[in-house]
Amino acid sequence: MGGKRKEAMRRASKTSKAIPAVLLVAVVIAVSNWAFAQGGSISGSVKDLSSNQGIQGVTITVKDASASALGGTTTTDASGNYSVDISSLGDYTLLASKPGYDNVSAPEVIELSDTTPNRTVSIYMSQKAWLKYRPKAPRPVLSWETGVGKSYLIPALEIPGFILALNGFDRLVYGNDVYEGKKVYSTNLSTFWDHVVHGPWEFDEGAFEVSQLAHVYSGTIYYGFARSAGLNFWESSAYTFVGSFLWETAGETMPPSVNDQVVSGIAGSFFGEVLFRMASLLLEGGGGEPGFWRELGAAVLSPPTGFNRLVFGDRFKAVFPSHDPALFQRLRLGASVNTHLSNRGGSSTINRTEATADYSMSYGLPGKPNYSYTRPFDYFHFEVTAVSSPKNPIENFITRGLLLGKKYEAGNAYRGVWGLYGSYDYISPPSFRLWITAASLGTTAQWWLAPAVALQGTALGGIGYGAVGTVAGIGQHDYHYGAAGQGLLALRLILDDVAMLDATGYQYYISDLGSTETRGRETIDRLNVGLTVRIYGHHGLGIQYTASSRNANYPDRANSRQTEGTFSLVYTLLSDTRFGVVEWRDVGSR
Repeated sequence: MGGKRKEAMRRASKTSKAIPAVLLVAVVIAVSNWAFAQGGSISGSVKDLSSNQGIQGVTITVKDASASALGGTTTTDASGNYSVDISSLGDYTLLASKPGYDNVSAPEVIELSDTTPNRTVSIYMSQKAWLKYRPKAPRPVLSWETGVGKSYLIPALEIPGFILALNGFDRLVYGNDVYEGKKVYSTNLSTFWDHVVHGPWEFDEGAFEVSQLAHVYSGTIYYGFARSAGLNFWESSAYTFVGSFLWETAGETMPPSVNDQVVSGIAGSFFGEVLFRMASLLLEGGGGEPGFWRELGAAVLSPPTGFNRLVFGDRFKAVFPSHDPALFQRLRLGASVNTHLSNRGGSSTINRTEATADYSMSYGLPGKPNYSYTRPFDYFHFEVTAVSSPKNPIENFITRGLLLGKKYEAGNAYRGVWGLYGSYDYISPPSFRLWITAASLGTTAQWWLAPAVALQGTALGGIGYGAVGTVAGIGQHDYHYGAAGQGLLALRLILDDVAMLDATGYQYYISDLGSTETRGRETIDRLNVGLTVRIYGHHGLGIQYTASSRNANYPDRANSRQTEGTFSLVYTLLSDTRFGVVEWRDVGSR
């Protein structure tokens, strides 16, 4: 229903908003004044019998029944009253109409006749003219601020539909894959029931990149369906967890996997929110109605968002409001050389060169005035690095976001946010690989060290679940699952608009708790140090050094230690000529 129509209905009846579309509204048209022998008028009122209130905006049409000529028209006033002038006595048909109402019975013929000139007669109409209230049912339009228009039902249908489609695709393409004498994707209802009741839940030790990358991406699909239908982060995360459970129990004949449930059901939500925010930021960035290319880009970033915007039209066209966060994005292209690789008992110097590309985004950096952290992932950091190695193209894939937190400050030079973070880390250098999903306590902040020098940083420490192993392992058992701990310290020293020095240190500990290998444990350390110098505008050049080490300790095999180093030269495209520094100080205090 349009705005004018809504207003007319609101004024017509106090109860109009509560009247369903199938309600018959009885409208009495009562002729209450006099008709004159040689002309006069017909007047009366139109009322809603359910509330005894006059209805405004009803069009009254008078027709001469014998000549089928128009006798006059008018519209009821705010009280539902009307008056129509007529030129002479005769038989007249009185019609009542209003947008949003249908006539469901013919109005009666009003007879005006008199044999004595200039003598008036009383006109009374005893029949009721019925109108049916049938407005065009307005399609609910999503409001991200109030939640009006969101749908729990739509993603509850889309997620199982996607799982059925994915299972059907796998049947066609991988129909000959067999596990313990059963075709992997030939599932049915008994498969689902048997997995739910009997399990057993096991650890999937298949291809590492499939278990830790492909599964997390499938989790983003479940998450995106719910999020783009208007559900909040926590509600969408619940849908993601259930979607992962449905695939594990009904998508394959293999036993359901504990690690896949964690990766798809939890890490899928973390990464899914990042993709949803990026897609929304792209849609929002042009101002006004997004054009074709922005819609396409958003659909590539978050396919479920693009799907719901396309299929449901205006229902989900409202763009998620970013609230204008402080952003810093960086794209780097270059070449890297693995300078050394060592294992316990031997080491070597190598010169293996690879092309590299990496992208990072920091969203919601602290310090921007009037920006708040009331929603999960109002601050997040995302980065991905790809290399020209066909066997190991993704070297790292990292996301972390603030789930619950608050802003804080110290004087005029320091602003920060602290709280609970959720993270997903996938790291795969040439000699080993690791993933971990964790919840951490920590802080992200910016500190002005001098008028033109700022230090940004993040410090985190938390626990989660992960896996680590070798890239060139033998068979299926070349990596180790277990409860995990992690620590992170990331610092970025910004020298006005000239240069940026950044250093990030990671430490991971994979224990034997909840492990596939009893009493085994591993420690991973990783350090990235880089310098970027702005050359012109948003363009810069940089160098980076990455060092990684892995210590593996198992009682039934020799301890293992691996280290490696990589040196890179890169061209850098910057989103901000000041390297993402956030300014909140008054001009006089700088």
